[in-house]
Amino acid sequence: HVRLVESGGGSVQAGGSLRLSCAASGVGYGMPYMAWFRQTPGNEREGIATLYTGGGGPHYADFVKGRFRISHDKAQATLYIQMNNLEPEDTARYYCAASKNYLTPDNWFTVAAYDYWGQGTPVTVSS
Repeated sequence: HVRLVESGGGSVQAGGSLRLSCAASGVGYGMPYMAWFRQTPGNEREGIATLYTGGGGPHYADFVKGRFRISHDKAQATLYIQMNNLEPEDTARYYCAASKNYLTPDNWFTVAAYDYWGQGTPVTVSS
């Protein structure tokens, strides 16, 4: 039974930083692709960053390039995202996701391409 559990969310002022973690269990030899998404009320979930756990990527959405960095500790089965220079527009619930499949560029940020999701962790950035 695969389980993803996010942590590290909270409230920060604009310009601040947060590091989110996603602890994975029940993944066996691991999932080929893992990613971070975020969602605000009334809006669709959007992809932020993804990587191939075998060593490829990472890939970022344009609106976080240069500010966010995704990483993966295979030994700890944990996915991270370091978020710097946060903006009020980054306020959202952040989700970790894992795919059983090898993804192509057109699927990197597609919600339906991911098989497993965490419950999310909230991030609030105040101005």
